[in-house]
Amino acid sequence: MPSKLETRFFCQECGNDYSKWQGQCSSCNAWNSLVEENVKPQKSNYNFQTDDILPQLINDIELKKDDRISSGIEELDLVLGGGIVRGSVVLFGGEPGIGKSTLMLQAANSFKENVLYVSGEESAKQIRLRAERLGALSTTLNIFPENNLFAAEKIIEKIKPQLLIIDSIQTVFRDDIPAAPGSVSQVRDCAAYLVKIAKNRHIPVFIVGHVTKEGNIAGPKILEHIVDTVLYFEGDMHKQFRILRAVKNRFGSLNETGIFEMKEKGLIPVKNPSEMLLSERPSGQSGSAVVPIIEGSRALLLEIQALTSKTYLAAPRRAVVGVDYNRASIVIAVLERRMNLGLSSQDIYLNAAGGIKAYEPAVDLAMALSIASCYLNKPIGQEIIIIGEIGLAGEIRAVSQIESRVKEAEKLGFKSAVIPNRNFKQLTKQKIKLFGVDHISEAFKACF
Repeated sequence: MPSKLETRFFCQECGNDYSKWQGQCSSCNAWNSLVEENVKPQKSNYNFQTDDILPQLINDIELKKDDRISSGIEELDLVLGGGIVRGSVVLFGGEPGIGKSTLMLQAANSFKENVLYVSGEESAKQIRLRAERLGALSTTLNIFPENNLFAAEKIIEKIKPQLLIIDSIQTVFRDDIPAAPGSVSQVRDCAAYLVKIAKNRHIPVFIVGHVTKEGNIAGPKILEHIVDTVLYFEGDMHKQFRILRAVKNRFGSLNETGIFEMKEKGLIPVKNPSEMLLSERPSGQSGSAVVPIIEGSRALLLEIQALTSKTYLAAPRRAVVGVDYNRASIVIAVLERRMNLGLSSQDIYLNAAGGIKAYEPAVDLAMALSIASCYLNKPIGQEIIIIGEIGLAGEIRAVSQIESRVKEAEKLGFKSAVIPNRNFKQLTKQKIKLFGVDHISEAFKACF
């Protein structure tokens, strides 16, 4: 008589397991995250064999120039730290429809060596249709629509690809684990098996991952720990811009970001994003201010728009898009208290134009002046940028990387800048006219 399968309860957030169900995971404190799964292993129909791997002295390990290879996409190489490292495992996450599979297909097309694209979500014909639209009909790209990880491994042994793409980790499964694809145990063990394949065969592996409604990659947190690099693809799918950033990278810096524009032919790297972000800025209109923000190691010029409208409701509305709601609330309170603006009777709407998210404190002063500009109906000059963090007393605090911000403004032809007075001494040999301010009232005088 066959033995009964043992079941355990796994947390979908952190992967911790329990013998019985409980409402809250005691490890990560998530509620209603425990799912029952079978854990007794079954014999697989596939046998995996590896060559003997012996330890080496660290001084005997040779580094070659071709250990890091180009993906063919400049922005992707930048975020990865200079290219793809052989034997590395990259987890690539993003919201549905953001362009994950598109970017992976473009990278596979640009890759000069043999590529295996394992798709558990689309058929071969569906991928061919997308490839024709993107112009990605590479002669070295092999499509394998399969969910079984062991079947994919057999193909890897046969064609020996130099790059492996798994789309996605939530759809593949191991048939020796009695659990459904996408479950905690399947995601964890499939990812660990792919890491083993990458290290043993010295080939890079890209793993596409779905995200939850909170924006985190679905599955246990250990998924992000066992891979070498974690990339997030961000942006509003209704806007043209996409931002690629690394939140973990064992082979490079976390300070780089890649910026793409979604077009009919796929994702196109953006050479000068600041110029494109400001191309539709209205001329001579109140409620508009330009601020340089930092995305990775580069500066971007972003337009902050504000609209104030008189309301007769007891609680005026505050709506923000692309900026931090809490910081916006603080800025509005400072304007009321320190500058005596009657904003308590106004609905206030704030927007970071272009779909870019700007959550850093350096945007505070631009938010404040754009709100004041609309409320007072006084436009801010077209050739002025505004930088600064606002304190609760109305003081203007210094910001980081002021040189990069000002240089980006100079490059696009801006003539003057309102900056914190504490940053004033850090700037030398700049062509732009600087206004150093210590208080928000001084910024009002400089702009209005």
